[in-house]
Amino acid sequence: MPALIALFVIVLAVVIRNIVIVPQASSYVVERMGIYSATWSAGLHFKIPFIERVAKKVSLKEQVVDFKPQPVITRDNVTMQIDTVVFFQVTDSKLYTYGVDRPLSAIENLCATTLRNIIGEMELDHTLTSRDVINTKITAILDEATDKWGIKVNRVEVKNIIPPSEIQDAMERQMKAERLRRESILRAEGEKRSAILVAEGEKESAILRADAVREQRIREAQGEAQAILEVQKALADSIRMLNEAAPNNQVLALKSLEALGKVADGKATKLIIPSNLQDLAGTVASIKELITEAPAGEIGPKA
Repeated sequence: MPALIALFVIVLAVVIRNIVIVPQASSYVVERMGIYSATWSAGLHFKIPFIERVAKKVSLKEQVVDFKPQPVITRDNVTMQIDTVVFFQVTDSKLYTYGVDRPLSAIENLCATTLRNIIGEMELDHTLTSRDVINTKITAILDEATDKWGIKVNRVEVKNIIPPSEIQDAMERQMKAERLRRESILRAEGEKRSAILVAEGEKESAILRADAVREQRIREAQGEAQAILEVQKALADSIRMLNEAAPNNQVLALKSLEALGKVADGKATKLIIPSNLQDLAGTVASIKELITEAPAGEIGPKA
């Protein structure tokens, strides 16, 4: 009885040890008696004890490998260091297991060889400005070469291109000169803009001053015109009042003499004497007599 229990326990342990669960995004390559038997996908599988074995566990996820910098020589004999990043995915687990020994090392060597061939056909300046071209070429070549290994190269990226130190110094000097030139241009544009703003401000100020002077002159002219109108109105009123008072000839003669006196006191260089000055002189005597007879402050028509 104990022997049967022990045998049952051994058989159960063997069965349990040969139950294989393949995780998602993985596959197992199984050999039977040392010969490829099957490729197990994700799920539950049972392995025949002592006959079958899992030869290789393969990840089907996209993998990223960062290779160390590789020395390459351009067509114009410049040695530089270039490091790359390769993105690949296993598409055939059987070929990946049996098609090549150490697949990652094989991809690295193939990548370095392909990179040297591509860069060897390009000059330094073209190399520094053609990363996309290099990436496209090396991806196409690696993808075709790794098909027989069950590997799909999705893309290859050139991460760094490191030229010799003397070329780096020259490039830095050139970049510094370019930066200084841009700063000079920006500074000149700023000064130009500032000068334009100052000129526009002066122009607006001059316009405002001219408007102020024009407005002042207009107001002065309007004031003078208003004063003339007031004087004319006053004169018209005086004439109207004089007409309403029905002045006699003596009063009119007196007014004429007053006007003539004002003309004589003016700044005019020419004086026009009326042609009837003798008659006016004859009238003066009558006005004198009138003034003598009339009370002071009353000069007007007799009642």
